[in-house]
Amino acid sequence: MSALITQIKDGMKEAMRAKQKVRLATIRMLLAQIKQVEVDERKELTDTDVLAILDKMIKQRRDSISQFESAGRQELADNEKAEIEALQEFMPQALSEAEIAAMITSAIAESGAETMRDMGKVMAILKPQMQGRADMGAVSGQVKAQLN
Repeated sequence: MSALITQIKDGMKEAMRAKQKVRLATIRMLLAQIKQVEVDERKELTDTDVLAILDKMIKQRRDSISQFESAGRQELADNEKAEIEALQEFMPQALSEAEIAAMITSAIAESGAETMRDMGKVMAILKPQMQGRADMGAVSGQVKAQLN
C-alpha cells in the first residue's frame, strides 16, 4: 500500500475521532474513488496515481464552485470549498514560481526542445515531477512562452 493511501486512512480516523462530518465524508469519497480505480485497472495504485486522483477531484470541485456561485447557490459553493480544503491536506507542498521556471528550463534543455512541436516531449518530462504540485494548465502556458 502506498504511503499516501496510509496517510489518507489516518486522516479518516482523525476526522472520525474529531467528529468532522464534511472532512470525513470527503475522505471517504476519496478512498472510494481510489478503490474504484484499483478495481477498474486491476492494480495497486502508487502515490503518483493517487495524486492524479486527488488533482482531478480538486479540479472538479473548483468547477462546481464557479457553477454554484454563478447560480447563486453560495451554501453549495461553501460545501465544495470545505471539500477542497480536506483534499488539499493530502497534496504535496506546491511549487513556487521560481521552482516551476527552473524545472521548465531544465526540461527544455533535457529534451532538446526548440519549437512548439517539441512541447509534448517537455510536458512528458514535467508532468511526473509536478503532478499535484502545480497547475499543469499554467505550466503548459509557460512552456509555450519559452518555446516561442
